[in-house]
Amino acid sequence: MISTTLRRKLAIAGAALAGMLAFTAQPALAWGELGHRTVGNIAYANVTPQVAAQIDVLLKQEAMLGTPECKVKTIGDAAVYPDCLNANRWRWAYTFPWHYQDIDIDKPFDVKEACSAGNCVTAQIERFRRILADRSLPPHQRLEALIFITHFVGDLHQPLHAAEHEHDAGGNGVTVTNVPAPSYIVNTVPPHLVDNSKKPANLHSVWDTVVVERAQKEGRLPAVRAYTAAERAKIATGEVADWAHESWDLAHDLVYPQAFGHVPAPGETTPKEVTLDDATLDKDATVASDRILQAGLRLARVLDQALTPAG
Repeated sequence: MISTTLRRKLAIAGAALAGMLAFTAQPALAWGELGHRTVGNIAYANVTPQVAAQIDVLLKQEAMLGTPECKVKTIGDAAVYPDCLNANRWRWAYTFPWHYQDIDIDKPFDVKEACSAGNCVTAQIERFRRILADRSLPPHQRLEALIFITHFVGDLHQPLHAAEHEHDAGGNGVTVTNVPAPSYIVNTVPPHLVDNSKKPANLHSVWDTVVVERAQKEGRLPAVRAYTAAERAKIATGEVADWAHESWDLAHDLVYPQAFGHVPAPGETTPKEVTLDDATLDKDATVASDRILQAGLRLARVLDQALTPAG
């Protein structure tokens, strides 16, 4: 028989291992909760009243999702719901590759790259757009489509969700030594396993959260309001492939050159540890704010198109 003391030690060891596995196997996030909620709320403020009413009806199907630990009462909740599913890997891990598309910046942009069998963010936006628009499907399936499309349009506008260099998983493999890790990384690992106060960020998490929080503190996040028709016409442009190309261009022309001091050459081995000065983070906060506004207004257009009755 196993003694009570040994059982307790095994349980503690198992919990520690589970914590480490949860950390190392997390899918890439984008914008963090603040950015994603802002995208969703901007979209909701800019859809037609009829579409807003349909969104409210779909949200009432929350119980049918079977995820009581991940609430979906508002479109802001919907915007962060897919990241909430990380806690139930056994059930939802198949969705994790849908959040990003690591298109190599060392090659010409190709929206079909890094999208095996449709397991990438651009393909899933298009798939969920069709599901959302299909009124013959059960309402809870259309709610799931609403949730994922709300989240994934946000994801696609984060530059490092559409690009990578030297297989770094969209900057996750590049440590930013002078920036503390954002809370969603710090909180993933149990305190007794790591000194969280000294854990650095990586390049991906800087764009997910650090620059967005900086924009909020400086009052530069886009306002959640109804934008004018002229503003929407100027900002809510392009289609899914165009949004991916924009993010890839930002990664190629801005994000990686900031990290490495130049546009990396094809096949170039680049540092795994970098620093970003304050002026760089300040500039990136402005770019992130612009991308969040674009995502919100473009999402509103997608939802209007999918949920407006024909005729």
